[in-house]
Amino acid sequence: MFSILSDKLDDSFRKLRGLSKISESNIAEALRDIRMALLDADVEYSVARQFMAIVKEKAQGEAVLKTVKPGEQIVKIFQDELTTLLGGEAEQLQLGEQGRILVVGLNGAGKTTTSAKLALRLKTDGRKPLLIACDLIRPAAIDQLATLGKQIDVPVYTPSNSEKDVIRVAKDAIKWAQGIEHDVLIFDTAGRQEVDDTLIAELRKLSKLLNPQESLLVADAATGQQAVRVASSFDKAVGLTGIILTKLDGDARGGAALSMRAVTGKPIKYTGDGEKLDMLSPFVPNRMADRILGMGDIVGLVEKAAANIDEKSAMKAMERMMSGEFNFNDFLSQMKMMQSLGPLDALLGLLPGFGKIKKQLPDGALDSKKIKHMEAIVLSMTKAERSNYKLLIPARRRRIAKGSGRTEIEVNRLIKNFKEMKEMMGGKGKMGGMMKAMQGMQGMQGGKGMPQMPQLPADGEMPDINALMAQMGQGGKGGKMKMAKAPRGRKGFFGR
Repeated sequence: MFSILSDKLDDSFRKLRGLSKISESNIAEALRDIRMALLDADVEYSVARQFMAIVKEKAQGEAVLKTVKPGEQIVKIFQDELTTLLGGEAEQLQLGEQGRILVVGLNGAGKTTTSAKLALRLKTDGRKPLLIACDLIRPAAIDQLATLGKQIDVPVYTPSNSEKDVIRVAKDAIKWAQGIEHDVLIFDTAGRQEVDDTLIAELRKLSKLLNPQESLLVADAATGQQAVRVASSFDKAVGLTGIILTKLDGDARGGAALSMRAVTGKPIKYTGDGEKLDMLSPFVPNRMADRILGMGDIVGLVEKAAANIDEKSAMKAMERMMSGEFNFNDFLSQMKMMQSLGPLDALLGLLPGFGKIKKQLPDGALDSKKIKHMEAIVLSMTKAERSNYKLLIPARRRRIAKGSGRTEIEVNRLIKNFKEMKEMMGGKGKMGGMMKAMQGMQGMQGGKGMPQMPQLPADGEMPDINALMAQMGQGGKGGKMKMAKAPRGRKGFFGR
């Protein structure tokens, strides 16, 4: 997500940060590069122009010119204005005690899946949602919603396949819902390949009948400026209260996210970050701005981990690792835990400075298939072999390679890297010390506010672990333990 924009902005800001004196000429050059980066990322032209005009005016102000590090100050201005462009403050759903949500959008944007994701999100937050299938056009849309409802254990109203009157469906669904405990009704509506008069007329009638507290547009971020135009059309039809951007995980440009709020005036309330039903995240403008600028999102990483990882199991694995008892059974559990957090590149993208580190990795290093391959290798081991890797003599390794469908080279590499990791994590070196410092996470408690974002690390380095934990209120006493740069040519678990 935003990888093209992030890379180009990083190059521009690198030049700015190196300037000890600011002049109109070097400001103009740097801002021209930034403006082109925004346009290349598919940001709407008028939005990019107005945004850069504001940044330029503030960048040439007296407060900037008189600072010791004017280049850094301009970067800070850009960060603040980017947050404002994205909406400033996060906006939540306004549902009241009994709420109705109308979900609209074009075909292919992911309305039905997003409706289920939203229901799961509200259920996790303590609400009692019901899903209403109002898409009478797309084949199998009703069955799809019913299937998704079973997966998340949310009741779904499903009309007959012969039903063609969406208004009658909505009225019947409201009567049906009276007999079920609920506090939110989510109406999944029909779409089209393009906005047309028939669709708009149908949605207007439905909106007038339901009088929903929230009318949410599901828009595919990868469609760029089309998503912005679609948002304007649907807003005129039903009066949008917010937007859910889907497929952000697969869009390298991300311009739609930057343009949507400015063009429509409607807040982005959620983003779809992956295919799994639990991958719907609240849209927080300042955190998104930090991610675009390569500063990561440690808060998002902590929230994702808290929602998907069993803390007791994680701490038990850490203790075993520190004591030297860590084996392939533990390794298998860690891989499954990692998979529950979503795609690896998206997860690591939440770390500050990862965009720079990613460029140094070999092609395919973050391919999720690599984890599946490693899992297959470990599952092909016997219980005794998983408990004691020293039993893995060449003959056994050949058997494991055949059983897992991988090569002997891959099996040997995994065992070699596991051995090195086991020694490194359990030892007294930097990584061993870091593992001990991370025990402070056991004392983590909620309700104390979320951490501030750490400073962007130097090229090729991971964040300072002590500083990171200190900002998260998790201790981190002792000497500095900055993770060293990866040795040249080191392939790690994922290899080439």
